[in-house]
Amino acid sequence: MVAQRTVVVVVDDDPGLLKSVARLLAHHGIESRTFASAEALLASDNVQTATCLLLYIHLGGISGIDLRRRLAASGSKWPVIFMTANDDEATRNEAMDAGCIAYLRKPFTGNVLLDVISKAAA
Repeated sequence: MVAQRTVVVVVDDDPGLLKSVARLLAHHGIESRTFASAEALLASDNVQTATCLLLYIHLGGISGIDLRRRLAASGSKWPVIFMTANDDEATRNEAMDAGCIAYLRKPFTGNVLLDVISKAAA
């Protein structure tokens, strides 16, 4: 039996965060696919190989929450982890209503992210 690889699709408009998350995941043997916008992800076919999605909520253009809703409407069952630097109760509630397995407030530690990804991959 071949172990399934873990692939995390990361969408954030912060190039530094994309780079640091990709490095963290690679260091732990986890593949990543990074995108600077929801539109870039939707234009690719990389989501098909995802174990889970790590989405920034406050993207320019299509938000992370709207991206989650679009993917769900097209039949996506991938677990979603939302992240935000602008936390408030309304955003938290909207994220939970859109469906997510975790809601992370920036900055978060690498261990917190790895724990959530581990749960998503289980």
